[in-house]
Amino acid sequence: MLRPPRMRDARVWSEIRIRNQQWLEQWEPTSSAPWPARNSPAAWRPMVGAFRKAGRSGQMAPFMIVFGGRLVGQISVSNIVHGALRSCTVGYWVDSAAAGRSVVPTALAMVIDHCFSVIGLHRVEVDIRPENAASLRVVAKLGLRREGYYERFLDIGGAWRDHVAFAVTAEELKGATMLSRLPSLPIAPG
Repeated sequence: MLRPPRMRDARVWSEIRIRNQQWLEQWEPTSSAPWPARNSPAAWRPMVGAFRKAGRSGQMAPFMIVFGGRLVGQISVSNIVHGALRSCTVGYWVDSAAAGRSVVPTALAMVIDHCFSVIGLHRVEVDIRPENAASLRVVAKLGLRREGYYERFLDIGGAWRDHVAFAVTAEELKGATMLSRLPSLPIAPG
């Protein structure tokens, strides 16, 4: 399930992020703040405020990923551009305990469908570091097209990192949904 972020997510969000520091930090933007500080419950409130403001202006659509009745990650549609381009980029992270269960491919498929059907976009892009094997598997499962290679694209972990660009346009789905590209939905944790 995808849902908007809530202020009351602070404690659970922080617990997941702190516990998954080694799993997540290598893919996160460079920051001068230490991991525990920027992922504390106190850091959540201003982040949700920024999400809501960007959402109201139509620049972003943030979602929390819920699996088996519990919060397990986050997926955000950002850099939304309307007009002639009608495009966006999507970024995500997931608790390592939920990895490998098709949670992220399912969430990404749902978000892409939302972008095309509700937001009215034409193109969705996902940018991935070439060494991020888990995320490369996500876009492969959904059949996203490799579109380009960005050298020194984002400041991640203290250095400018290359990214591979993957994209899909509404026409590529030929009237189907992205969710229908998945062989099956994930099995709830037992």
